[in-house]
Amino acid sequence: MKSHTAYMAFETTERRELIRITEEVQAAIDEAGIAEGMALVSAMHITAGVWVNDDEPGLHEDVLEWLDK
Repeated sequence: MKSHTAYMAFETTERRELIRITEEVQAAIDEAGIAEGMALVSAMHITAGVWVNDDEPGLHEDVLEWLDK
């Protein structure tokens, strides 16, 4: 079994912000030379989270509005 760990840091400018990290995750997988399997993506900070969903601007607006409530 092959494994690879990549630590990534992202900085935001707003209190609540959604950041698309698809390309960074794919680059880490490519760098590891992994052709198939599973990728575990985890936020290692209490004020961050990983959300898997469609990259749709309307959905982003709805989520940020929901968080404000």
